[in-house]
Amino acid sequence: MIMNDPHDSDPAAVRIDHDGPHAGQPVLTAGAPMPGATVALVLAHGRGAHASDMIGLGEALALPGVAILAPQAADQAWYPERFIAPIARNQPWLDSALGALDLAVRRALDAGIPIDRIILGGFSQGACLASEYLARQAASRGRFGGLLAYSGGLIGPPGTRFHYDGSLGGTPVFLGCSDVDFHIPAERVRETASALRHLDAEVEMVLYPGM
Repeated sequence: MIMNDPHDSDPAAVRIDHDGPHAGQPVLTAGAPMPGATVALVLAHGRGAHASDMIGLGEALALPGVAILAPQAADQAWYPERFIAPIARNQPWLDSALGALDLAVRRALDAGIPIDRIILGGFSQGACLASEYLARQAASRGRFGGLLAYSGGLIGPPGTRFHYDGSLGGTPVFLGCSDVDFHIPAERVRETASALRHLDAEVEMVLYPGM
């Protein structure tokens, strides 16, 4: 269950949509070929960026045996407004964006990579998307290999009470953000850390002063 602000109730907000605005967009791949890879990095780009940007990040992070998958958003944005806008104003793009990330995860699963060897990651808008996807998957998929969220947090307007069902079973999470980021309020990063800890994730949060 996701508990939203009562003035922003939106039953569709819990959906994952494999159609919608992002349907048919490509997933770029690099690193170890699948099948045969032992770990998958699924990385979501930021607003105005491209999946190829995340391939470069993945190659900097990856070790031998790591496959990199980077889905591409339609028009280079996963959803049109800020991640702290009312959820309804980011629909149907948000549900479709979650679906695009889910299809990349399923591609890794279909190649024989277990869920606890799949690491999610993203930057800015992509970090918000990856964080939200992880939290929503706690009830159905449990422990992932990890989450790397660079300048991002859970999606919803100020006042959202973040509560999700399930357990992430010790999934390691890194949340890193400036404490003065105009787009990502530091309080939302703290709320994200708290919500993921309540899902039994092992969270490291770093707010970089003045960055």
